[in-house]
Parts: sequence; C-alpha cells; structure tokens
Amino acid sequence: MAKTIGILTGGGDVPGLNPAMKMVVLNGLEDGYRVLGIRRGWMGLLHYDLDEPSTHEYYVNELDCIDVRKIDRNGGTFLHTSRTNPQKVKEKDIPDFLVNSGLGKNLENGTFDYTDHILKVLDHLNIDVLVTIGGDDTLSYSARLTKEGFPTVGIPKTMDNDVFGTDYCIGFSTAVTRSVELITNMRTSLGSHERIGVVELFGRNSGETSLVSAYLSHVDRAIISEIPFDMDKLANMLLEDKRYNPSNYSIMTVSEGATFLGGEIVERGETDAYGHKKLGGIGDLISEEIKRITGQNTMYQKLGYLMRSGPPDSLDRMVAMSFGTLAYQLVKNNDIGKMTALQDGKYTTFPLDQVTSGKKVVDVDMFYDVENYRPHVKNVLGLPMFLK
Repeated sequence: MAKTIGILTGGGDVPGLNPAMKMVVLNGLEDGYRVLGIRRGWMGLLHYDLDEPSTHEYYVNELDCIDVRKIDRNGGTFLHTSRTNPQKVKEKDIPDFLVNSGLGKNLENGTFDYTDHILKVLDHLNIDVLVTIGGDDTLSYSARLTKEGFPTVGIPKTMDNDVFGTDYCIGFSTAVTRSVELITNMRTSLGSHERIGVVELFGRNSGETSLVSAYLSHVDRAIISEIPFDMDKLANMLLEDKRYNPSNYSIMTVSEGATFLGGEIVERGETDAYGHKKLGGIGDLISEEIKRITGQNTMYQKLGYLMRSGPPDSLDRMVAMSFGTLAYQLVKNNDIGKMTALQDGKYTTFPLDQVTSGKKVVDVDMFYDVENYRPHVKNVLGLPMFLK
C-alpha cells in the first residue's frame, strides 16, 4: 500500500505557500505516495468528526497533479488556514462532537488539549507523515506531534522572518518588496501635501521587516521592535528631516511591535490560541504625537495585509519551491522531526523541537543606529544576501 503524506498550512498566510505545497505534492506523486491536503490548518484535524462523513470530504481531500497545477501562480494558501492550537483549545472553540468525548485534557488555564483526537484522526486517515507549513506557533505543535511519536516535517513561513533556526522564512521577500513599493508610492502624496509620513509594518518580536524595508526605500527614520524609542526625539528628527528635504516632507517606518520608552506594546482584543493579542496602532499614536509636538500635519498608513497579499516574488518562489523539495527529501528519507532552513545562504535542516528554544531578532549592534533611529549597514563583506 502506498504511503500517505498529509500537508497543511497554519497561521497567517504569506506568498509562497502554494509553490511549496506544489513541490511536495508533485515530488510525492512521482514516487508513488498519496498526498492528502488538510483544509484550514490544525482546525481541519480538530473538526474532523470520525463519525460524521460530511466533515471528511470538507476538511481532507486527496491531491493530484491537476489540483496543484495552477496554485503557484497565486498568493495565500489554496488549502486555507487558521490559528487553531489543538493543545490549547478554548471552551467556546471546542467542536460540539468533542465536548463530552473524553479526548480533551482539561488544562489549568481553562483550555483543553485535544492532541489525542488529532492523533486518532491522523491514524484514521492512514497518514504516515505530516508536512506542516507555518511560523513558530504552527511548528511548535508539529514538534509536539513528533514528541508523541507521529512523524512530522516542517517548513518555516512568516513575513516577519522571525522563526528561530533559519535565516529565511517563506513570505519575507515579498512582504519587503510590497512595502518598498507602497512606501515609494506614498512619497508622491507626502510631497504634494508637505507632510510627515508614518508607515506601520507587521513585526511582533522582530523589527526586520521595518528595518530592511526602511533600508531599501531609504526612509528618514525607522523604529523597530527591539529598541524602545523617545517620542520627542523622534518627532524633532522628522521635523528636521522635513526641513532638509527640498520637497518639504519626511517619512518613517515602524514595526507594529515597537514601544515608546517606558511604554508597552500596543495590542487589543482577546488572546488567540497561541496567547497573542492583535497588534497594531503604534503608528497612529506616533502620528498624533508628531502633530502635538511639532505642529505639523501627518499621514499615517498601516500597510497591514497588503504586505502579504498577491503572488510571491521570484525570491520567495525560489525558496518556497526549494523548501518544498527539501521537505519531501526529508519525508522520503524518513528524516522526521525537522524543518527546512536556510543558514549562511545554504539549504539545511533544523530540529523542530528547538524552534521555540530562542528568539530571532535584529542584530542591533550590526545593523541599526540606536541614536539616530536608522538602518546602519556599513559592512557587508562575507554576509548572506539578506544581511543576516
């Protein structure tokens, strides 16, 4: 009987997910594997009711060459995604058929661990190995399954480029490319109205997206998640930048996870399944403070989901396809419990159970001018393409 690969995507979508999945599927089919696509990430397995056939076809489908023929031309994930965490399910999110099933362990924090159910579903589907594509949250649960004895292989993706153990994650290049294009376009309005522009970019723990986008688009100032900033100092710098510019405007970027000196991260709403609240709004606060301190009019733009929408650029296609091919190599060689990675410009692997063992952040001493709130790149000899 042919071996079966399961594949899913979890967390936020990024360009490059589809090309990665396409390579896993095509390589697997060529060698005689069956490949099952799991819709909506971990939610698809959590909501798969063994006794209700209607959930089977809805959440899991066998994939063939025709199913993946065109998917690499589009961004996002054709299998859809979710932020479900099967080992920390809130009571309100438990599927009805699981409420009194005895398959969930009641944890002390008011959530339930349904890993036993996930393992039963994977066994029912005759899946031999599961390929998961996601950030550190998705990959950390993949590590949990490996610990439970179920073979898992991971592929890192996140536009923040902050998964520990790899220099590059699928989605980062396209997010930076989109950001640079939109920042460049915004200059026309800023110049026309002679204002100070504030552009807010995704980035919870790592300010790399803000830093690299600022560096490539040559903005006046860049605020990153790693360094709390002085608002008065920043405002006066931007005012001076505006005066120095013949077009009488200035522009800055800021990571959504950035904080004022002595302040806290700006977030809202309830926590998701991985303990995160929604970020966003620091740029708006900065914009209002600039008005108060300088008396200048501002333009605030939160790029948000535009950063990760649309098809992947050429670099993300290259990395995604290579990560997909490498993931399949790991499956074929039964080299499980690892994720694909790039280190020092070379494709390699990294243990899944170490993904959460550290935090990947900007090397401030090497790439950031703390005093002037700017990228500071003076030495590139011997460094990888993305200056890691």
